[in-house]
Amino acid sequence: MKASWAALLIGALAFAPARAQPVPPLVAHALLDAHNAARVRVGSPPLVWSDALAQDATQWVAHLAATRSFAHQPNDPHGENLFLIAGGTATPGDVVRAWVGEMRDYDHNTNSCNGVCGHYTQVVWRTTRAVGCGTAFDGYRQVWACEYEPPGNVVGFRPY
Repeated sequence: MKASWAALLIGALAFAPARAQPVPPLVAHALLDAHNAARVRVGSPPLVWSDALAQDATQWVAHLAATRSFAHQPNDPHGENLFLIAGGTATPGDVVRAWVGEMRDYDHNTNSCNGVCGHYTQVVWRTTRAVGCGTAFDGYRQVWACEYEPPGNVVGFRPY
């Protein structure tokens, strides 16, 4: 199964550094399902897929791949999670699992992180309603971004 995801992503994104391309519908559904599986575990409502957010994310990862950089968008009005793998590819499930894996560093009782947990809290942020993601491959690195609306990680508020 993992090999088929890799083939799909590499084939679909072969020209991503040269131009922005949306993720294929199968990948979009897998990303949305993985997000919603994490959200249901904490009682947050399901997200819907946003083509507009996906386009924003796709343009950003195309830029990151073309410039061989890795940073959040400056002045991004959305929430944003980034993921990078070098020398291989990741499935949509791998990407979201990496972010959700940060839940071990989040203490809901004190609403604090012991390490990194901002990707996780954005995935499960209760008031976030939409997500859209993109990915690009530069021949060696695969970069993923998901954009969230409205953004989460608001200081002083709990994610769920």
